[in-house]
Amino acid sequence: MNKFGVLPPWLVLDPLLHDWLLEDIGRGDRTTNGLLVEDVSLGKATWIAKAPGIIAGLPIAARVFQHLNEKVKFVAITSDGTWCESGKIVAEVHGLLDALLMGERVALNLAMRLSGIATLTNKYVEQIADLPAQLVDTRKTTPGLRLLEKYATAVGGAINHRMGLDDAVMIKDNHIAAAGGIGLAITRIRSQIPYPLTIEVETETLKQVQEALEYKADIIMLDNMALDIMRQAVQLIRQQDSRVKIEASGNITLETIRAVAETGVEYISSSAPITQSKWLDLSMRILL
Repeated sequence: MNKFGVLPPWLVLDPLLHDWLLEDIGRGDRTTNGLLVEDVSLGKATWIAKAPGIIAGLPIAARVFQHLNEKVKFVAITSDGTWCESGKIVAEVHGLLDALLMGERVALNLAMRLSGIATLTNKYVEQIADLPAQLVDTRKTTPGLRLLEKYATAVGGAINHRMGLDDAVMIKDNHIAAAGGIGLAITRIRSQIPYPLTIEVETETLKQVQEALEYKADIIMLDNMALDIMRQAVQLIRQQDSRVKIEASGNITLETIRAVAETGVEYISSSAPITQSKWLDLSMRILL
């Protein structure tokens, strides 16, 4: 795991972490401030996995604590992308008790969310591990968390689709309807975009696949197609243009992903690893 997972630079992530800490702390941590009046005691805490799964987000958790006190030492016992059994200690935190207590919830929330995504992503990846097709994530992400949620899918073994609307052109059904057809949409957009951007077209029928081929789409998505139609589409594309990449999408589940991969597509996109994942339960225990 963690084959593709690379965190954005802290320059990008620090403002997000800062805002999330402000959201939680507000005007001050009433409990910690009342408990530790003029107390500068050092403390230690362990992070424990309370359910089996793939860990993701430990570097993020470390950074959360360091926002509160730069001297906090977060020691990862395991690494992102590692499978951990329930009861395993995954990290230790050393530092001033007020920083440990104030940062606990934000740090745990992020790591549990990301670990849950990585865990479910890997279940999908394992279903097609012996086939050429690769799992790809989507833009169905939680506002504000896209960078981290997509990092988590990569930790789980998927690869990232476009991060935003500026990454590439994807002509979907509503774009096709607005333009009056695939050919018109591709022609109009191609005249407006910078040279390096690719053009992907969402298709639902063999007729649309043919039109996308005629107008030189770079990637053709086969959306919600029956398996027999999908196989025909793959064959049609391969016969006419071997350079075109083929992606399948729509109602991909753990039960169906392998059959979709066996049609010969190169990529399978699914929002499920993010939208249907369950948080992986982690806890922090202060040791005195």
